[in-house]
Amino acid sequence: MLEVSEIAVLKKQLNSVVIAPPSKAITLRALFIAALAKGKSIIKKPLIAEDQKHAINALKQLGVKVNVLPNSIEVIGVDGKPTLPSQKIFLGNSGVSMRFLASIVALCPEGKIVLDGDARMKERPIQDLLDALKPLGISSNSLNNNGCPPVEIECGKFSGGRTWIKGELSSQFFSSLLISGVYCQKGIELHCIGSMSSKPYIDLTIDCMKSFGVKAENEKYSLLTVQPGQKFEGKTYAIEGDYSSASYFFAAAAINGGKVVVRNLNPKSLQGDKRFLNTLTKMGCKVRFGKDFVELKGPKDLKAINVDMNEMPDLVPTLAVIAAFAKGKTIIHNIAHLVAKESNRIEAPAIELQKMGIKAIAEKDSLIVFGGKPHGAEIETYNDHRMAMSFAIAGLKVEGIKIKNPDCVNKSFPEFWKELEKLKK
Repeated sequence: MLEVSEIAVLKKQLNSVVIAPPSKAITLRALFIAALAKGKSIIKKPLIAEDQKHAINALKQLGVKVNVLPNSIEVIGVDGKPTLPSQKIFLGNSGVSMRFLASIVALCPEGKIVLDGDARMKERPIQDLLDALKPLGISSNSLNNNGCPPVEIECGKFSGGRTWIKGELSSQFFSSLLISGVYCQKGIELHCIGSMSSKPYIDLTIDCMKSFGVKAENEKYSLLTVQPGQKFEGKTYAIEGDYSSASYFFAAAAINGGKVVVRNLNPKSLQGDKRFLNTLTKMGCKVRFGKDFVELKGPKDLKAINVDMNEMPDLVPTLAVIAAFAKGKTIIHNIAHLVAKESNRIEAPAIELQKMGIKAIAEKDSLIVFGGKPHGAEIETYNDHRMAMSFAIAGLKVEGIKIKNPDCVNKSFPEFWKELEKLKK
């Protein structure tokens, strides 16, 4: 395992073609839905990375039969009736798995289940979801009494009905209850307190549910419902390419002023991170959509912008790095929920940009980056895949960028370093 990887600067004008990996978010949703479905599902072209491996291991503990094939995953669902595992379920730092399973395991027969994770997971809040489970018939608690994992769920009495959740921290709490609520006797009625963060991920969940035969209603993200009496049905389901992972190659073209074509992208995708291309357009980039690709050309000079990134939270580190090369002050706001990600994605980018000689200010709800002339530095990744990939792109332009713990990209994009090398050819 490499401890530090030094990035080589591009020696020529960027003009490359790369392939986006399968969507992390959609693969996980398809896995959990197929696990609860009746019958067999084939998930085609899935992402197999650390989060998916944690999810698959957990589902096997719940009695789901999962067979990982060369280019697909075969899942034999439990028809809404997972079995009670004999030991606690470990989920590493997979936030989606922790949050989705917190309600899915409640469908098990009577008994208690402990969901645990790594050190960072033990700092990631889940109390709002545990509180929302209580009116639905499920008792649960944070074993460290800090509102974070490990959590203990009492199963067997998940009747469903009406509950309330704060929308500001994570839309994953809502997605979790939408999926599990399909098998509640009363269905599910979720009321959002305040404004919903990361709304496009709700759209992805509802769209995936529809593909497996269940209709969920969304009333302006303030009320989400699933009527009782529905079931997921096994099916063949193909995973589209990931706009989140593609963002690093778009960033490479934006920073270097060259051109990149990213294949395996659906131009009609519901992924919220597709909107990042609009952000880059405002910074001076030119974007062209093809049938299954996106082409981006970087400008001679990048423009600083003021942008709300609430619906594209995973790409804040990417934008922060791009902003370091732009002329002027970039303000990234409405991102308070980023403190609970794999790292604190407001503070961490600011700290690392400062190491590179860039003025960056982390505030409660925003990140401010003053563009300038970045220099080389050794970048701490905080075991956060998006920090590693974002700052690696800076190394294509600036000599001396070293990435600590480069293997952390395995969480979402195991082939990242190989794809990055393609930019240099």
